[in-house]
Amino acid sequence: MKLHIILAAIILPGALMFLITGALYTWGEKGSYEVDSYHIQLKQPLQNNLAGLLTLVTDELTKREIAHPTGAAKVKQLGSSFYFEWTGAKHDIHLEPTDNAKIAKLKIKTTTWHRFFVQLHKAKAGQFFKVYAAVVALGLMTLFITGFIMAWQLKKYRPLLLSSTATGLVLFILMAAFS
Repeated sequence: MKLHIILAAIILPGALMFLITGALYTWGEKGSYEVDSYHIQLKQPLQNNLAGLLTLVTDELTKREIAHPTGAAKVKQLGSSFYFEWTGAKHDIHLEPTDNAKIAKLKIKTTTWHRFFVQLHKAKAGQFFKVYAAVVALGLMTLFITGFIMAWQLKKYRPLLLSSTATGLVLFILMAAFS
């Protein structure tokens, strides 16, 4: 029981963050950004090349003393055009060509506090937080399984445990079927 209490107390902050951001996200509350836009003079037109675009954006972020996003950078196709996207917990970066081949538009989106936690929830953080999130998930699973086992071992709670488990399963199936 002591281990159950310790584990629950340790993972409670992370579990609450995932619970609150997930519930709010379900209802469309995703947080917001503060957006800064810049026009960048180019020596040559933007090329659909991840390494080259990453270097260009990294240089621009360094000039502005902005931390690099913690997520993955990628190039996305948009019809016959493309844009560069790099997301993270604190910043989302968007670089795209303009009508003038020698100018690119750079958008730096800085997360508000709520959006920051949503980004963590969406695995846009660095490796340390991703490991922490996996530990929270394993901890929750451990709590559920050990709680089930502890309840099963006490005969007076078995009927309640079985009826509650069956109710939960039926409720899940119904909600999924009607979604």
